Amino acid sequence: MIKVRDGDLDKLGLLFERYKKPLYGFFYGLTRERDLSEDLIQNTFMRILKYRHLFRGEGDFRAWLFHIARNVRHDHHRKDKTKNQDDVEDWKDRLGNHENRSVEWVRADEHEMLSMALARLPEDKREILLLSKFQENKYEVIGQILGCTESAVKVKVFRAMQELKTVYQQLEKIM
Repeated sequence: MIKVRDGDLDKLGLLFERYKKPLYGFFYGLTRERDLSEDLIQNTFMRILKYRHLFRGEGDFRAWLFHIARNVRHDHHRKDKTKNQDDVEDWKDRLGNHENRSVEWVRADEHEMLSMALARLPEDKREILLLSKFQENKYEVIGQILGCTESAVKVKVFRAMQELKTVYQQLEKIM
């Protein structure tokens, strides 16, 4: 990123290739829309290009990137006041072929319920779980992204996990 900041814009393509998948997972986890997630990735990199002069190189680039991505998502949400769709991702595509189909079906059901439970969480709790558990960011990095302390992140993750567990258990009773 320092090279991009200093004018070597060809290096932005390398950053895009390296970070498009983690960003996609982050955005898709929040929006549940494939096309929108891809658009938000593009907008994130356009904003990186626009504000590259603000990157100091002192902190973690990933934290700076996700901070920008988070702002892009919030800006989009403010502009497009539409509600997130409740459609559930088709987890069967993610499962490999197993000889035992019943195991595959149980896993698909568990993934579907987890996806549904995650979608029912408030956006701030869903976001913290996506950053910590799915993107596997360290709490220190998440604190930089969210603008809070590492210990505050630990508390937020704990509370989000507790609520996810509660929602998941409620879904189990219904289904």
